[in-house]
Amino acid sequence: MMTERDTETVHEAYSFVCLHCGHGWEEEYEIRHTADLSGRRRAEYFSHGRRVPSPLTRDICPDCTRGPLRILRPGRVKGIQSYLA
Repeated sequence: MMTERDTETVHEAYSFVCLHCGHGWEEEYEIRHTADLSGRRRAEYFSHGRRVPSPLTRDICPDCTRGPLRILRPGRVKGIQSYLA
């Protein structure tokens, strides 16, 4: 059984754009960084209270179910959408 020695929680946001269909969205994540007693580190990602894979490994668009995706700094998609509105 692994016992955790320390936990650090950070919040990060990412913007995504599908290079196939042009769909863009932003998502916020709670990231829990932990280390066990042996010093092995891991990160667990949560979105809307549910554990999810790392957003850096995402490669499928929720709109067209294709890709590839481009990951941008947070705020990029919202900024473009408000400019176009």
